[in-house]
Amino acid sequence: MSGRLWLKMGAAGGIMCIGGPALIYYVTPTEEELFKRYNPELQKRSLENRQKKQEDFDNFVGKLKEYSRSNKPIWEVAAEDEARTRATGIEEQRRITDEIQKRRDEIKRHSLNPN
Repeated sequence: MSGRLWLKMGAAGGIMCIGGPALIYYVTPTEEELFKRYNPELQKRSLENRQKKQEDFDNFVGKLKEYSRSNKPIWEVAAEDEARTRATGIEEQRRITDEIQKRRDEIKRHSLNPN
């Protein structure tokens, strides 16, 4: 192959490797530009939900940091935490159901025996 062909291939590769990402960077709008393009109602809703989204993200990052302290892989620790949370929720639901049943029984007892 001639040197001219190598030069063409090198130039084409350079244009694709450098020019492609540069074009994407140039064409992609910033978050502010996207926000300005929203209609007013959507801007209002986005501003209202911003705090909640930030809190959710902070909680997510906090849990990831907590999971990373373990020697186990993060996905195993997350699965264990999810199972623990689910078990706690089921136990809480069971406790509430028992309490409701006790109240119903007490109401029945009082309605049958009004003394």
